[in-house]
Amino acid sequence: MSKLNEHEATYRSYRVEGFTCANCAGKFERNVKQIEGVQDAKVNFGASKISVAGEVSIAQLEQAGAFESLKIKADEPAHMRRSAKVSSDQGEELRKKPFWQTYHVLLYSVLLIVLGYISYGTNGEHNLITILLFLSATLISGLPLLRTGIANLLRLDFDMRTLMTVAVIGGAIIGEWAEVAVVVILFAVSEALERYSMERARQSIRELMDIAPKEAQIRRGQQELTIPVEDIEIGDIMLVKPGQKIAMDGIVIHGQSAVNQAAITGESLPAAKASGDEVYAGTLNGEGWLEVRITKRAEDTTISRIIHLVEDAQADRAPAQAFIDRFARVYTPAIIVIAALVAIVPPLLFDGAWSTWVYQGLAVLVVGCPCALVISTPISIVSAIGNAAKQGVLIKGGIYLEEIGALRAVAFDKTGTLTEGHPQVTEYEVVDEDTDPKQLLAVIAALEHRSQHPLAAAIIGKAHDMHALHHDLEITAFSAVTGKGIRGHVYDKWFYVGSPKWFAEDLAVQLPSALQQKIDALQLQGKTVMLAGIENRVLGLIAVADQLRTSSKQVLDELRELGIAHTVMLTGDARSTAHAIGQQAGVSAVEAELMPEDKLRIVKQLKDQYGKVAMVGDGVNDAPALAASTVGIAMGGAGTDTAMETADVALMADDLSKLPFAVKLSRKALRVIKSNIAFSISIKLLALLLVIPGWLTLWIAIAADIGATLAVTLNSMRLMRMKS
Repeated sequence: MSKLNEHEATYRSYRVEGFTCANCAGKFERNVKQIEGVQDAKVNFGASKISVAGEVSIAQLEQAGAFESLKIKADEPAHMRRSAKVSSDQGEELRKKPFWQTYHVLLYSVLLIVLGYISYGTNGEHNLITILLFLSATLISGLPLLRTGIANLLRLDFDMRTLMTVAVIGGAIIGEWAEVAVVVILFAVSEALERYSMERARQSIRELMDIAPKEAQIRRGQQELTIPVEDIEIGDIMLVKPGQKIAMDGIVIHGQSAVNQAAITGESLPAAKASGDEVYAGTLNGEGWLEVRITKRAEDTTISRIIHLVEDAQADRAPAQAFIDRFARVYTPAIIVIAALVAIVPPLLFDGAWSTWVYQGLAVLVVGCPCALVISTPISIVSAIGNAAKQGVLIKGGIYLEEIGALRAVAFDKTGTLTEGHPQVTEYEVVDEDTDPKQLLAVIAALEHRSQHPLAAAIIGKAHDMHALHHDLEITAFSAVTGKGIRGHVYDKWFYVGSPKWFAEDLAVQLPSALQQKIDALQLQGKTVMLAGIENRVLGLIAVADQLRTSSKQVLDELRELGIAHTVMLTGDARSTAHAIGQQAGVSAVEAELMPEDKLRIVKQLKDQYGKVAMVGDGVNDAPALAASTVGIAMGGAGTDTAMETADVALMADDLSKLPFAVKLSRKALRVIKSNIAFSISIKLLALLLVIPGWLTLWIAIAADIGATLAVTLNSMRLMRMKS
């Protein structure tokens, strides 16, 4: 059957209720691919979804999942799936139903097994009442297992349920009723545990869905209405009361408040919001009243897109998961062969007792069930990616989760990454003792207000901070001299603001030696220096710089402690400015005066030299370098379309300090996955070695399996508690 190219195929998503194990999810995917009209299918076990390319009905999908009694429904946008608190939600009831059914079934089975052992002690092992009690316990807790296992056996489809079914039938034939009953109930416990652990991991996604309200108060014309978020239109005015959660993305048009954005960005402190600032669905308003113009539909809000990307990320198989998939294809048939050899070879060649070695062979089948091995990787990836999203780090796939931990070099963009991206006035001083500082700054701000210079906003901001009123100043004959400065007529005088070179050469102003030394020192620090004055003398000096982020040096120090020794800053700025910033930040190397294609070239060189390289940038002009790196990491994912789409990882809060956390989480996830795989295989091998002296029993076999599953589950769920 020909498959569509993944980029060309149009997939439709469906929600799946009833998955009990990763192995069953893989079988469901294979079954769906065999449906006529289906061109491709991809199961996302972590998110309980399947994406199908081609024509298919829900009835056909449920038929493909009949072996597991799966229930299918069309996937809804994230904003339609929120609110797990609504007890009448049909999906929530379906999610809970299998667990409670299993719980009661197990309780009844345990009671029958206890009665069976009482009868065993009173009436003997082969008494009809004893056999019926154990058989009833087996059928009550194991009927779904046996039904699926027998169907698989008839189709020669060998999975873990097939192995268990053969073991149960064989145990019944040789009269091991008690052990068969215990094996079946322990297997049911193991499946319930696996299902419960995956539900706990998926809870991180449901928590994201729950954080945004399903309704909002909207003002349309003179009316104030409370309507569902899916009915809200772009341009509507949303009214947000103090202490209320914000339901939609938008721009504040009136009011000011502090908004807790931790649910989206992971920031610990509330962000100040005023007119013109962006707010996000799912964030919590503080004490102020806000009026917000809606800018995105419910399905396009930042939180909805995060949910969608996280769910897709959980479906992306990591290299470790690919290894498990390949290993399982060889492992299960190998177990069947080994079990057959154990049952047949000793009686045929070494005169062993058939009943003893058939029993040993059945125990090998039970111990060979790869439950713990199959679940070891997906539960770790789901737990890690879900936790990272809650901490403000959006990791877009299992492969990137693994790659971050293996990084050996990191390249940083300068502006907006290592620096704040918002130039500020760092020095302002008057050099003429007869000049009033506030009055001079008002004149400078009034002139800059009319210019298009990138640094004008920083100077106007400084004037605002010093209460230097400039709006009422009358400026006449204003003009800009390209590359040099600006001038205008104020207070019946010509005022000039521009570069020191302009004053010294074009205006022929003699700069005092002390002032020149000051200018040289500031420029060596990477700052842009401007002078202000009149025709024949300098009155004041202003230095402007894009400030280094307070966290940048600490982040680079932490990365070095984590073994990432080579860090390089890439920028289009002049070399003097770049080296000054690079020295303050503590990077290993600085590359300046770069075009986007130069950044791409350098990232490729770093990959040749170091292998695994990350590029950290803003996701816009750094897009080529982000794409070429092993892991592209974008700053400011919250509300930034380019960052969320082009990068492999997005730091939602524009917070560079989350980068070491991502590296630590990745490495911990890798350790957990490797330890899970090693433990799962080791416990199986150890149990199999008990065959040699003939000590392996069905009890030991199933105890090894459920013990391994429990250990792997608890080990993986530690990733959900790791904090940044």
